Amino acid sequence: MAYRVMQWSTGGVGKQALRALVESSDFELVGVYTHRDARVGRDAGEIAALGIETGIRATSDVDALLALRPACVVYTSTGETRPRQAVGEIALILASGANVVSSSMMNLIYPPAAHPRTIETLAEACGRGGSTLFTSGIDPGFSGDALPLAALQICARVDVIRVQELADYGTHPDRSWATPYGFGQPEGAPAPILEPGVPTLFWGGMVIMLADILGVELEGREEFCERWYAPETFEVPLGHIEKGTLAAVRFGVAGIVGGARRLIAEHVTRTRPDMAPHWPRPPVGTRSVHRVAIEGLPSLTLDLHLGGETRAEDGGEERGGERDGGGGAGLVATAMRLVNAIPAVVAAPPGLVTPLELRLGTGRNLLAPRWRSSAPASGPEGPQRSRT
Repeated sequence: MAYRVMQWSTGGVGKQALRALVESSDFELVGVYTHRDARVGRDAGEIAALGIETGIRATSDVDALLALRPACVVYTSTGETRPRQAVGEIALILASGANVVSSSMMNLIYPPAAHPRTIETLAEACGRGGSTLFTSGIDPGFSGDALPLAALQICARVDVIRVQELADYGTHPDRSWATPYGFGQPEGAPAPILEPGVPTLFWGGMVIMLADILGVELEGREEFCERWYAPETFEVPLGHIEKGTLAAVRFGVAGIVGGARRLIAEHVTRTRPDMAPHWPRPPVGTRSVHRVAIEGLPSLTLDLHLGGETRAEDGGEERGGERDGGGGAGLVATAMRLVNAIPAVVAAPPGLVTPLELRLGTGRNLLAPRWRSSAPASGPEGPQRSRT
């Protein structure tokens, strides 16, 4: 018996999750929600570009979908630009009795650090439905919990730990990605993601989670931001970068322990690889990397580089309520952090949970069929738990 699941929204991450839900024998897809009128009535196999008919057609009828009583909903609709609507939708799903795995609302990556009012709303919905919410992604998400936990297992002492995304955004074809950072704009121009308080809202929870993992008390959190302005004019797929306009940023949130910055969530984001050459960079030949760097005993660097083939049909497209930033391994990885967590979330007690409380494992049946053993894969005793 497979887990009954539903996909909520079908943008960049949602499409990748939908593919996994359709293709894996661990799941039974029972519904697809879409914000877009143009997608209502289209088959899930067509939306996911799988070239098959599933018999499951996308709809915007929320009541009809929730009446199908899914065990879990994969919620990938944008949350940061529409927080009230996103929290309301997630709460509605949870109150219906369905569990939720979500890539929305970055501030929910570590619920103890989120706004109390939001937590109260979602916790009350979990209580009504006997349901569980897990929010994750790559950054924040996997890079801030699984990677540090792996690295810390071989450390005798930690003095400083940095969780970093080092990325070249210049090759991105969607020019709207420049706007949050102010790339290509003169000094003093708006940069929403760099405004005071925003980095803490999005990445501050990672710092608190690191403190909890290490069992230390934070004396405070500090935001930091450095800007690098282009020494010459150049053109990249992301846009036109005029000489003297913003070409790279280094920003983040630092947790203070013992009077010093010791727990750090940091982004170094460039529009061309040679910008700000004195800042940390990805390894040669890679465009971006998620890195855990520890100063201690031993000091170490753990890099995660996402690569591999992507499908040509994953081109960037505006998708009613969420933006598909184009194809890429990052979209697949974000989606699979959610999909592979479904068994653990369904088995978890009701409430808002973190990776520290879940027994997250790998997805089953990931190896190509021609290499797979005929012996049954081990798994949970029962794929669903009663919510009565």
